[in-house]
Amino acid sequence: MSPEQIASHIPRLRRYARALVGDAHAADDLVQDTLERAINKRHLWRPGSDLRAWLFAIMHNVFVNQLKARKVAPQVELDDMQIAAHVPTVDSVDVIDLQRGLLTLAPEQREVLLLVALEDMTYADVSRALGIPIGTVMSRLSRGREKLRRAMHGETPRPELKVVQ
Repeated sequence: MSPEQIASHIPRLRRYARALVGDAHAADDLVQDTLERAINKRHLWRPGSDLRAWLFAIMHNVFVNQLKARKVAPQVELDDMQIAAHVPTVDSVDVIDLQRGLLTLAPEQREVLLLVALEDMTYADVSRALGIPIGTVMSRLSRGREKLRRAMHGETPRPELKVVQ
């Protein structure tokens, strides 16, 4: 894996990080932490495997570790134009509604939805990147889409069951 191969994935990592955490500065920090970890752990990458999925897996782990360190749900405010750049000709009001809808999603649902919809990853790639079964990917995606649909139509969200650990 060369620095050029890694560098070719930085725009996608930045786009995903911005959509995931919402703040440009926090997203840049997440990308930097991801790249640093990738370089330090480059011996773990298997040549011939999907470098993009490996980098997204690292970003997922860094993001989860940061959430655990804070021990609170992230407060996300998405940049106004980051999603509009990837959605063809939409009204700015629709973009704001979409951003607000994304904020209603649990981080796990938002991750899966963004990887599938924004990054155009397959369920299998998302499964590998996040280290979860494909069924979990499909479940989180389905629940996330439904919750986002409800939010976009102004419906009040149904309370979710709390996971007891």
